[in-house]
Amino acid sequence: MKLAISTDGKQVSAHFGRCPVFTVLEIQDGQLIERREIENPGHHPGYLPQFFHDMGIECIVAGGMGARAAGLFDQYGIRTMMGITGNIDEAVSRLLDGTLVGGESICQPGQGKGYGEDKTECDHGEHEHQA
Repeated sequence: MKLAISTDGKQVSAHFGRCPVFTVLEIQDGQLIERREIENPGHHPGYLPQFFHDMGIECIVAGGMGARAAGLFDQYGIRTMMGITGNIDEAVSRLLDGTLVGGESICQPGQGKGYGEDKTECDHGEHEHQA
């Protein structure tokens, strides 16, 4: 399975499309085969679902994502796991041992709407969903 985790420094990014990098993992039989970081190629409506589909990504992990983006990923058969926050290494460990559980997106409706590429973060507050 190939996954992409929205990453900001050493943390899972709160908003998948606004993160500076994605941590891309390939996991086979519960073992980490490959881990690398790629720069976010840009937050344009509909672009990231196609980009990740072309990479063979099967799941996106992030703190939050808008409903429209989630729907676009679904059209490409890419699962989304939202509500994940905390340290990226802990999230990877929990992915490997099967204990990482998603929840609701921490981004609220309209928090990214209309801001284009210059908006670097959502207006959400602190949340308790930890990786």
